[in-house]
Amino acid sequence: MISVSECFQKLRSESPANGDRRQCALIPFITAGDPDLDTTAKALQVLDKNGADLIELGVPYSDPLADGPVIQAAATRSLNRGTRLDGVLEMLKTVSPTIKAPIILFTYYNPILYRGIPEFLAQIKDAGVKGLVVPDLPLEEAEILLYPAKEQGIELVLLVAPTSSPDRIEAIARQSQGFIYLVSVTGVTGMRSQVQTRVEDLLKQMRSLTDKPIGVGFGISQLEHAKQVRSWGADAVIVGSAFVNRLAAASPEHGLEAIATFCQSLRTAIDED
Repeated sequence: MISVSECFQKLRSESPANGDRRQCALIPFITAGDPDLDTTAKALQVLDKNGADLIELGVPYSDPLADGPVIQAAATRSLNRGTRLDGVLEMLKTVSPTIKAPIILFTYYNPILYRGIPEFLAQIKDAGVKGLVVPDLPLEEAEILLYPAKEQGIELVLLVAPTSSPDRIEAIARQSQGFIYLVSVTGVTGMRSQVQTRVEDLLKQMRSLTDKPIGVGFGISQLEHAKQVRSWGADAVIVGSAFVNRLAAASPEHGLEAIATFCQSLRTAIDED
């Protein structure tokens, strides 16, 4: 499994020579343990085989402040069925050698602090994790994870809010590893009817400040959203609630079929000229 940065470098090397259109990554998000860890392992393989360039895996948490109702409900179901971080990492240790897409772990800071930063990072590295998103870790506190993570070969991806000032965006861009995660809405994750047009302006602004890849997430749930964000110049489209919803809507078998079909459709939509 290659690193997050190597994945984006590969995509950029495959972009058209004239540079008019960037190769755009697809990053699905699912919640570990919903409906169960065996299905999560199969889902990671399904996404890897059906167009995902990287995969974001959410660790269920009891107070997920950045997550909307769909992902909150998935985390609650997962916790109620007994999913814990140790189980998630054991599952990843088994499945990560079988997939190509780098795994980005999405977790809140409290479980990291409780376990201890060195131990946490060593354990997720051993499980095959390549990237880390901690939505409640502000830029001012990020150094506590940035450098220890880098020493373990794990890239800490920082988030830019749509309300961030140019100075703050530039500071986040300097520190973020792998790519920069642009939050498309003010608020929590979830499915919405359209992507805010301000995202286009934010992408242009960020592009003038950094050459690091930029991924856009929160609120992207339809093929049209993915195409729109790609046309605005994003390096990655991040889709969460729409995958979580499909995986949980029926039996595990039907859920896996549903996310495979949806992933293929998103891949086709993003790649269309």
